[in-house]
Amino acid sequence: MTRPRVLATHRARLVLAFMVMCVLTAGVTAGVTLLQARSVVLGSAQDTAVSTLRSSAEQVAPELREPLDGSGLRLLVRQLDPTPNGAKHVVRFAASSGGVVATSSSGVVVPTALVRTAESSVRTLAQTIQVDDASFLVVAVPIVSSIDAKSPGLVVYSFTPLAAQNAVIGGITTGTALAAIPVVIASALLALVIARNLLQPVRRLQTGVEELSTGRLGAQIPLIDGGEFGELAASFNAMSRDLRSEHDELRAMEEKARRFTADVSHELRTPLAAMTAVVGVLTTDAEQLPEETSEAVLLVAQETRNLARLVEDLIEISRFDAGTAQLRRDEIDLAQLVERTLAIRDWTQRVTVDVTPGLRARVDPRRVDVILANLIGNAVRYGGPDATISIRGRGKTDGIRIVVSDDGDGIPVSVRARVFDRFVKGDPTRARSEGSGLGLSIARENALLHGGSLDLEDSLEKGTTFVLCLPHPALSPCVTT
Repeated sequence: MTRPRVLATHRARLVLAFMVMCVLTAGVTAGVTLLQARSVVLGSAQDTAVSTLRSSAEQVAPELREPLDGSGLRLLVRQLDPTPNGAKHVVRFAASSGGVVATSSSGVVVPTALVRTAESSVRTLAQTIQVDDASFLVVAVPIVSSIDAKSPGLVVYSFTPLAAQNAVIGGITTGTALAAIPVVIASALLALVIARNLLQPVRRLQTGVEELSTGRLGAQIPLIDGGEFGELAASFNAMSRDLRSEHDELRAMEEKARRFTADVSHELRTPLAAMTAVVGVLTTDAEQLPEETSEAVLLVAQETRNLARLVEDLIEISRFDAGTAQLRRDEIDLAQLVERTLAIRDWTQRVTVDVTPGLRARVDPRRVDVILANLIGNAVRYGGPDATISIRGRGKTDGIRIVVSDDGDGIPVSVRARVFDRFVKGDPTRARSEGSGLGLSIARENALLHGGSLDLEDSLEKGTTFVLCLPHPALSPCVTT
């Protein structure tokens, strides 16, 4: 079950909790006050009714003659209720003896249970009843208590309407409810102020974390608060300073390593060029040398070429790392570019080409040639006899898709996730091959430099498939899906 969005912040929860506590406190206080007020109002009405009924009963008691039958009870009720005929009755009366009840009005009904209890009791009883949707307080005052079954008790009753008392209680209820409204509003405002002051350190910490996440290492937050929040702010500032220091150190070390690689590569270029020229001469005359010397010369020549290629790759990598690599775009025919790439390296007869004629793209021909040479070269050398390359245009918004595939054993699963990392080779068993392990990394960097992508396509079938996506000639974003 997801949490409601309104309660997603600690501020909202704190305000809500504070308001709930205030509402509950106000409700309990109002409830207790209302019960006390109800008890006082009804108690006062009951005391008045009992006093009035007892006084009236004491006035007529000396004239009573026992036992009283129905007519005697009616006469007693008329004596208790001196209201003139036709006048509006406010307080109604009744009397009972031996289970016989007489009332001053036909609308008055004395509860049977109250009659039974009152006639056998010596205590004054009171009960609230409903008569014609109106509340009445019924008071029972025994005049003659029952001594035995042959001497029934005599009880007089008064019915006092509680409309005035209910109005007073209703007014108290309304006033209490109205008084609770400003209390709730004030509690909400107070909760907002408390929440703002309490969560202010958290907001400052959040601002600091956001600055860190955007790369502003070393960001500091003011140490205004004491206690736990102050300790937290101090710890954050120390962590931020440490991150900044470590970041600066790492950047400096990275810059030194990059500069060292670039400097070494450039310094090796000149001697390697001389070595390559000398080795070329020696290779020409290798057949005239003794067998062991000839093999040594050929080995040195091969390793020299490998070293020269590695140096060129390192120089290219250093350009990418330094952000100095540049594109020299030209609008070319992709079919002609692929044909030239294959012809220069003598791969024309070993690769099946499926390229749409006349498909043009605005790219850097040299860098695209590097990408294709690396992908096709891997397919030719390690991918079996059936290497293929296909190029398809995907419209003016989706760019151009170039697929190079082979039917070899494929790249091991353990290497696939790192195949574009530097110095990683697709087959660990060929660690001493002529490749440096930088080819795919350089190929991907060239693809990214064009605004495109180079990916290894997942497939359960045999072989390896690389997908190169280049932007459309209009330089629209490249979509690889």
